[in-house]
Amino acid sequence: MISIHIVPLLVAMFLAINMGGSGTAPTFSAAYGANLIRRELIPGLFGIFVFFGAVVAGEKVIMTVGGDILPSESVTMVLSVIVLSSVGLALFFANLLHVPQSTSHATIFALAGPALYMNILQTHRLFFEIIPTWFVTPILAFVIAYTIGKYVYLPLKDTFRPLLQWLSGQKALRYFVIGTACYVCFAIGSNNMANAAAPVLAMATNMLEIEPGSANFMLVMLILVFMLAPMFGIGSSLLGHKVLETTGKGIASFGPLGASFISVITASLLLVSSLWRGIPTSLVQMNTAAIIALGMVKNGHVDIIRNAPLKKIFIIWLAAPLMAMALSLLLTYLADTLGFL
Repeated sequence: MISIHIVPLLVAMFLAINMGGSGTAPTFSAAYGANLIRRELIPGLFGIFVFFGAVVAGEKVIMTVGGDILPSESVTMVLSVIVLSSVGLALFFANLLHVPQSTSHATIFALAGPALYMNILQTHRLFFEIIPTWFVTPILAFVIAYTIGKYVYLPLKDTFRPLLQWLSGQKALRYFVIGTACYVCFAIGSNNMANAAAPVLAMATNMLEIEPGSANFMLVMLILVFMLAPMFGIGSSLLGHKVLETTGKGIASFGPLGASFISVITASLLLVSSLWRGIPTSLVQMNTAAIIALGMVKNGHVDIIRNAPLKKIFIIWLAAPLMAMALSLLLTYLADTLGFL
């Protein structure tokens, strides 16, 4: 029995590895695109700060993913494996195409599959909070980045160009920009750790008859986070380098201030989503929206819109969540047909 119930954890680890590959882009693409950090240093920093983000600020999102789409009391070992496998395969598909993908979108759609099949989908938060947030946050990231970039960043850059050129060679500024990238890692831990941990936590809560929010519940959650956080770093090392090239080098190149600017905007919006209502949302899309906005300010609209990687990114953004839902629905049907539900 012990070996059987380890399966969901192993699948969660596989998912965390894929999230590490996909999440490398929104955490470090700005700093990497500005040539401020070596690629070999990214996985370690990524895993450490994801862990701290999940422990300090991740509880609300874990509760949302664990019970507000598919009721937590319905999450069995089989359903947890189905959901995690569907998300992991969808993200693996996106990583093979070297495109950063929203784990939150894929996870919510994967949870909706079995919930729809069993007619227990909880729609209130999904339609009135989660999905609207998915549309609002990238737009906010774009508007904020474009507005500040046009009316603050570029004027300051033109006015204080000699000073900024001097600062760009100083180690203190380099460390500051890398620090903002770590801040993004913290934010992604607060939000996206739930995608791997919540289905396993819901299963464990049912098996062990633990009350959500209790001391034992918090202990199990901490153990899961401790086991899954290193997988983010492993995924960053194995799968993240091509994604870095796509977003860090393929869309636009930014100086130190631009890199920090993007990191602070996207991480702050994600932390607000995590701490305010515990809404799982897409750091990948916010980061890309901010990169596009600043790229438009710097290089003009036409060059960015015609950029080939953007077309591929938008296509996969639509395809991967739908693929996750289709897989989870199919696997739930097969499990039911074979008598495993």
